[in-house]
Amino acid sequence: MYDSFYGFEARPFQLTPDARFWFESATHRTAMSYLAYGLAQGEGFIVVTGEVGAGKTTLVGHVMGAIDPARLTAARLVSTNVGAEDLLRLTADAFGLAPSAPGKAAVMASLEAFFHDEARAGRRVLLIVDEAQNLPVASLEELRMLSNFQLGNQSLVQLFLLGQPEFRATIDHAPELEQLRQRVIANHHLEAMLPEEIEPYIIHRLTLVGWNADPVLAPSFYDAVYAATDGVPRRVNLLVGRVLLHGAVEEQHELDGDDVRTVVADMAPQSAAPTHAAAISPAAAAPVAPEMTPATGAVPITPPVTVAPPATAAAVAARVEPQSPAALTHAPLSIADPRIERQLAERAEQIAALQRRVADLESRTAEQDVAIRRVLALLIDWAERDSDAPMVARGRAA
Repeated sequence: MYDSFYGFEARPFQLTPDARFWFESATHRTAMSYLAYGLAQGEGFIVVTGEVGAGKTTLVGHVMGAIDPARLTAARLVSTNVGAEDLLRLTADAFGLAPSAPGKAAVMASLEAFFHDEARAGRRVLLIVDEAQNLPVASLEELRMLSNFQLGNQSLVQLFLLGQPEFRATIDHAPELEQLRQRVIANHHLEAMLPEEIEPYIIHRLTLVGWNADPVLAPSFYDAVYAATDGVPRRVNLLVGRVLLHGAVEEQHELDGDDVRTVVADMAPQSAAPTHAAAISPAAAAPVAPEMTPATGAVPITPPVTVAPPATAAAVAARVEPQSPAALTHAPLSIADPRIERQLAERAEQIAALQRRVADLESRTAEQDVAIRRVLALLIDWAERDSDAPMVARGRAA
């Protein structure tokens, strides 16, 4: 909708990864440098990790588009939680192979023959595994076994593994992956974009779809986008797409930070209406966890809760609005519900224990006050006697 309103040739902020919109932020530039180094080595593993939405899949698309098929044969797997043998079959399928038999030995033989054929043709082989954090350790070890294939002193296959941050923790700490760890020749963690990269990122994507300064974006627009997304590319795409939709609906040709904040407020989940049991008494209701803001992940500070005296069942019943018998029959929690009575009893015991503790502290304070007064009286008496002694001595001398 907004693309036709603003005259775009396509949607610039779709959530589906698209290599056409590749943007070389600082962290993506570093990742490409490590990739170039790793590919130049022609062996081992290259590992790239990043949070959800950091642009790992877009990075893969960009790499696939930049590969020269005359020099490098590449295949890509989007892994699921598959075992070692299934992973080998998926790898053979990715390279277009048809093993002569379904067993592991036949699959390995077809892969090895393929790797040798590619090497003799002057091409290297690259296997890209996306979402590698889903792979069991045994499957990762099977990938390492693929890297053992050699022709002379030349490795026949190189592996590029991408995953979420927990994947790096798996590689770093799994005892079974010691040999794989030793073969990682380059690794990088994709960070979020920097604040100063938000404006060129948005303009870059808009320009690719024919943006002609409609809508006009105020400087506060970019600041508000970063504040709400922390610079994570997928969050930026989601938010800016919604703001453009908002602008089209309102027929606005200028957008600023207020528009972004309005959309952020609309996207925030609305608090659910309190249940009947929770509305009975703040003291009887269980504490509710503070809501997480999806854009920033910040937890709003909730006001302190005042503990009210325990309410009796009769007092609770007096505060409940009268309901029809049918409504009471279908109510999830009734006044006679043992859970409410148990909560009230537990709260009463807690308050009684606090009252006993306060009384004990007050008693100790009173005893300490009496002792202090007694010590002060003794000190005053001693000081008065000490001050009178010199006067008596002087009188005698006179």
